[in-house]
Amino acid sequence: MKVLYLTNLSSPYRVDFFNLLSKYCDLTVLFERKIAGNRNDEWYNNTFDFNGIFLKSRNIGNEASISFDVIKYLKQKYDLIILGGYSTPTAMIASMYMKVHKISYVLNADGGFINYDEGKVIKFIKTFFISSAKYWLSSGKETNKYLIYYGAKKNRIYDYPFTSLKAIDILNEPVLKTEKEKLKREFGVPYNKVMLSIGQFIPRKGFDWMIESYRDLNRDIGIYIIGGKPTKEYLNLKRKYKMDNLHFIDFQDKEVIKKWYQLADIFVLPTREDIWGLVVNEAMAQGLPVITTDKCIAGLELIDNGENGYIVKCEIEKELFNITNKIINVNEIQYEKLSISAIQSIKNSTIENMVEKHLFIINDIIDQNKTEEV
Repeated sequence: MKVLYLTNLSSPYRVDFFNLLSKYCDLTVLFERKIAGNRNDEWYNNTFDFNGIFLKSRNIGNEASISFDVIKYLKQKYDLIILGGYSTPTAMIASMYMKVHKISYVLNADGGFINYDEGKVIKFIKTFFISSAKYWLSSGKETNKYLIYYGAKKNRIYDYPFTSLKAIDILNEPVLKTEKEKLKREFGVPYNKVMLSIGQFIPRKGFDWMIESYRDLNRDIGIYIIGGKPTKEYLNLKRKYKMDNLHFIDFQDKEVIKKWYQLADIFVLPTREDIWGLVVNEAMAQGLPVITTDKCIAGLELIDNGENGYIVKCEIEKELFNITNKIINVNEIQYEKLSISAIQSIKNSTIENMVEKHLFIINDIIDQNKTEEV
């Protein structure tokens, strides 16, 4: 079967997924652009086992583009077309073309938050493009609510496990305390307890209010944020509160990041909005209890409060401070239960399972389309 997939960037986890999926179908992937304006050059993966094509396009903003080049590929014959989003100009062009020419397609959504306060025009545009698909791929129940609100048909939504992890990336059991200590020595980490966070130093990630929350945290707890070069705002906050236990770490490769996860005790993502948040998957895969906000779809889908982590209200500093202290102060048996639960919660969220689910969905949709044609 021939499948066409349109996405914006050659994200490493996407490429891993496409490479495995291409073993089971004739897959062509159209990438809107080669690089983003806010990504490290080493982040991308351009080693393709599938037919990967970079469209001729004009870049807009950090990750979007506009390309009419996409139309010539939509004119070709495929068993199924998957649109990996609706909000970029190129995706809108593709959607409009397929709607006008009555080409059925699947719209993929990794996540999404309903904005009940948005204007009528914005809601109309979202509803127009989301409802124009014939079928929808969704990362879970929260995304289902989003899609249905903007016009998707409930009985044509297919759920799949969204992840960046292969099965081999997920631990079988929590990291031993002796191994954590060994890794701390390797990285020069002098603290008994370590709180880790990963993400770009941009307002949306919420590191500013997290730092404010932790200004009175015991200085024996190391706070490490991995995300590139901190801006003056974050450096000023560190000076303001004399937080010598707060450390900013530059971009790290995947294997080094894995060691940081393993030496840490808690992972915190204080995001103001993440339509998914793959670092949540990654942290849980290494046995870390996760604290994130009610503005993180991954957290809402994967975290069971008190079992493998906690969801806190965004920008409620006292709540984040108290929950962090709660996890820091649990005994070894309680912590091990949190860690085991985190690993078990993520066991089935693998790229292998993601591919298996997609193959089922693709075949089911193709069969439905054939039946309707008859």
